[in-house]
Amino acid sequence: MAVFFAILSSLILDRLFGEPRYFHPLVGFGNISTKLEKLFNLPSNKKSNTKQRILGIVALLILVIPILILTLYLSALGWYFDVFILTLAIGWQSLREHGLAVKNALLNNNIQFARKKARLMVSRDMQEADEEHICKATIESVLENGSDAIFATIFWFVIAGSPGVVVYRMVNTLDAMWGYKNTRFKYFGWAAARTDDVMNFIPARLTALSYFLVSRKTLAIHCWRTQGSSWKSPNAGPVMASGAGSLGIVLGGCAIYDGIVQERPILGSGNPAKVEHINEALNLISHSIFLWLIMIFMAFYIHAKF
Repeated sequence: MAVFFAILSSLILDRLFGEPRYFHPLVGFGNISTKLEKLFNLPSNKKSNTKQRILGIVALLILVIPILILTLYLSALGWYFDVFILTLAIGWQSLREHGLAVKNALLNNNIQFARKKARLMVSRDMQEADEEHICKATIESVLENGSDAIFATIFWFVIAGSPGVVVYRMVNTLDAMWGYKNTRFKYFGWAAARTDDVMNFIPARLTALSYFLVSRKTLAIHCWRTQGSSWKSPNAGPVMASGAGSLGIVLGGCAIYDGIVQERPILGSGNPAKVEHINEALNLISHSIFLWLIMIFMAFYIHAKF
């Protein structure tokens, strides 16, 4: 039952205080990762593809193993250390703040500020985005990051405690930095991307299921089943398709990345994304969190009884 109370405490602390304002360990980890990538990532060509992958694996291990060992050592401190790590790893309040910042900017008819705030959440170009595209980008980010920064983090804490959380969040961060299929990262970032895919496989589908259960809309299951596999990410697809179906809106479609127009698959069904759907997406996350808390409590309670 200590696991349940650690999760509950971390969610409350995150909701009250959010992320550290001046320094976050994941930011420091990202800075170190950038320096190591510049040192290890050689120019890619046909002769060095295998070497690029090997160097990517080595870089990942250099970054992850020392911190994992330190976490295993410090985990002997017990419950307080678990709550500390989990509070730092969970991004519920941060996700809310980013989503609400976009929503409030749009409600105040400040589309330039809304584009700026949305750009903090997504990697696509937002300079010319209209209101619908801003809403769509924000909701996609809320749904996907709900899985990564909240539910997968909780999942790995239940499975492997603080060490599991730390490894997952490091791998997830490296995937966000190195997991691009461009010339620079296609081979070097392969290990980070594949490891993240494996670690997110079960949590993503549990998240998609949660979106369906709290919305009670069969459209969520239909969109997940028929559209989820069409997305470029094997884990983001089911999550976003189920989320879009739960909200009764259309996501995906045309987006601009690095000045290049990409026609992405359509996810969901129903209305175009609007400002009010940002709040509904955030509520979907919150309701799913409560569902997870109930299920985790019941699981540990039954285990304790038998």
